[in-house]
Amino acid sequence: MSTLAQRDHAVLWHPYTQMQTAPLAVPIVSGEGAWLMADDGTRYLDGISSWWVNLHGHAHPHIAERVSAQLRTLEHVLFAGFTHPAAVELAEQLLELLPSNQARVFYSDNGSTAVEVALKMVLQYFHNQGQPERRRFLCFRDSYHGDTFGAMSVSSRGAFTQPFWPLLFEVEFIDVPVPGREAEVLAQLDAALQHPEVAGFIFEPLLLGTAGMVAYSAEVLDEMVRRCHQHGVLCIADEVMTGFGRTGPLFASSQLQEQPDIMCFSKGLTGGTLAMGLTTCAAPLYEAFLSDDKMKALFHGHSYTANPVACAAALASLELTRADACTQQRQRIAAAHAAFKAELEGQPGVRAVRHVGTVLAVEYDPGEGTSYFSRLRDAFYQLALDNHVILRPLGNVVYLLPPYCTTDAELELLYQVLRQMRELVLNFSPAPTLPEYLHD
Repeated sequence: MSTLAQRDHAVLWHPYTQMQTAPLAVPIVSGEGAWLMADDGTRYLDGISSWWVNLHGHAHPHIAERVSAQLRTLEHVLFAGFTHPAAVELAEQLLELLPSNQARVFYSDNGSTAVEVALKMVLQYFHNQGQPERRRFLCFRDSYHGDTFGAMSVSSRGAFTQPFWPLLFEVEFIDVPVPGREAEVLAQLDAALQHPEVAGFIFEPLLLGTAGMVAYSAEVLDEMVRRCHQHGVLCIADEVMTGFGRTGPLFASSQLQEQPDIMCFSKGLTGGTLAMGLTTCAAPLYEAFLSDDKMKALFHGHSYTANPVACAAALASLELTRADACTQQRQRIAAAHAAFKAELEGQPGVRAVRHVGTVLAVEYDPGEGTSYFSRLRDAFYQLALDNHVILRPLGNVVYLLPPYCTTDAELELLYQVLRQMRELVLNFSPAPTLPEYLHD
């Protein structure tokens, strides 16, 4: 009889995976807290919240109960011309917590679609205003905003998007204003803003995820948003990863004085329970779509827009997130990360350690250029699995982004794996040279 992993391999196609050479997928059958259980009984500590989505632990009983109750009441209703209590309640609660200028909520399915909605809002805003020539976006050079075509267009060009480059619309990239480069990047921004066709600036606030958890300050982002607004450029905060407490406060944008015009959410939105995306915007932007002319409406939607079950999961997760206990959990994880950062910084084999809120990233130094596709990355991944830990290295950068319920003992297990990775780097032999576009 075939195993679950073998059956999977016979019929499924996994994301970001070369199916010919990849090992069989690890078959997970249940979860509890920060742990996932395989079909052979092996327990794995989820050090990355299953791609950054899980906030409060797997199979959380509070969320499960709310989802179950919603399923017994209403599983779905089309959202064009209809509404339901969970969608209204979730929008009301989120708008209370977001920066004060956010006024409207538009539901979609995931992080990429939340970004697509935001991009379309910006472009049609200027079209409705009689300025269709304003259609260029500014983006950070190492950014990632999703895998649909608009989201790919405003993301960094790299190996994952290389086959599609001819089909992506042109954007203008500026560097990330990491500490020490703020003035240089502000000058790049000023030069870009001289072009009258610039419509929007999209950014991951304070922390670029797939770039290797690269951090920059709220102060420089505040200044960048201010300068964009002086030129009438709309600003999009992509909080798909940073939202719901990952960087410390509930939203990274909460640290800004100059507020973004649009915000995008997914991942932690439902606590990792169900797929959902959400885009919010300021009132002036929404009002530009109001008209007796039906052609000025925003023509975008999904079959499962504002799905009641997903909304119920989001409401339950948000209730947990707003509780004092969750705040204390995040503070405890942040303090533990800070202590481990101090331990690891400056050690041989470590190039840099970055820490923002509940996110910790170690950039190892193997003495060579590294790539997402490198042997070092694969060795890191396997070392973690051998220690019953799930991590997903970004080349030579290994990050921790654990569920908030992760205990001190579980954090220590994660840190011990990172220590072992440093030892691995010190004994690592250089890999063959890769094509340039495969390098980070």
